[in-house]
Amino acid sequence: MTSGLWGYEGTEGYAAGSNLTGYRVEATDGHIGKVDKHSEDVDSSHIVVDTGPWIFGREVLLPAGTITRVDAAEETVWVNRTKDEIKNSPEFDKDQHTGNREYHDRLDG
Repeated sequence: MTSGLWGYEGTEGYAAGSNLTGYRVEATDGHIGKVDKHSEDVDSSHIVVDTGPWIFGREVLLPAGTITRVDAAEETVWVNRTKDEIKNSPEFDKDQHTGNREYHDRLDG
């Protein structure tokens, strides 16, 4: 795993190999959705959040470094982004995500 925005280092309660799929996602200002997919890929660790119907069911990719805490007992992850920041994130595009540094750079901002 890597450090920085694309790694899980420093995430309270995270254990390597954990399956976060289905966990609730809490933004700094409330519930935002559920983890649809996650990855521990080197230099590319992330979660894909299904935001549900409140913003028309978009899926957004959040770098692992945005996760501040994981609670396996409550099946919840907390991220250091607001609902609006997540709402305005680029939509997850599985074809762009794999091996596309430009796509990651847009998310780094």
